[in-house]
Amino acid sequence: MEKRSLVRPLEVRAASGGRTVAGYAAVFNVQADICGCFQEQIAPGAFSDALAGDVRALINHDTGRVIGRTRAGTLRLAQDQVGLAVEIDLPDTADGRDLATLIERGDISGMSFGFEVTKQTWDETGDTPIRTIQAVNLFEVSAVAFPAYDDTSIAMRSLEAARRDAKARNFNAAAKRLRMKAHLDLAARRRVGRE
Repeated sequence: MEKRSLVRPLEVRAASGGRTVAGYAAVFNVQADICGCFQEQIAPGAFSDALAGDVRALINHDTGRVIGRTRAGTLRLAQDQVGLAVEIDLPDTADGRDLATLIERGDISGMSFGFEVTKQTWDETGDTPIRTIQAVNLFEVSAVAFPAYDDTSIAMRSLEAARRDAKARNFNAAAKRLRMKAHLDLAARRRVGRE
């Protein structure tokens, strides 16, 4: 499973009986540097088949910190012209309350998604290869502290202060492992191409 993150303004809003956060877990046609090995972009429609699945919302990709689920109706996902839009009805739990506070303060400002690529293309004509993700299996979306994509977002809908952009280029531990794997995969593909 691969994980990608990005930063965009997040919104938090008061909803009847609780709080809802909204943002984008992925943005279409925006290139992201993947550990200096290649550029990556997501094609419009890449999540079309994945939206029918049972997806969970997590905090920092931690499967022990579930904050929403599509099957339960507490997580809603949709594709629009921007990317993968996310709405999560936060639970009245320590994680839900803590996350709302961290978003309001601007400490957490990005989202990420855990996925498996089912269709992709590579353009290796330039100095840096470009991977275009065309279809994925989507497992989870996460509110994260260190997003890989600068254009993701999450916010409390009721607070303007939480809408400011935050730029973060640090990767979480999973992204670092992915960098190593991607580098090895790319090196192996180049070796096979020369043989």
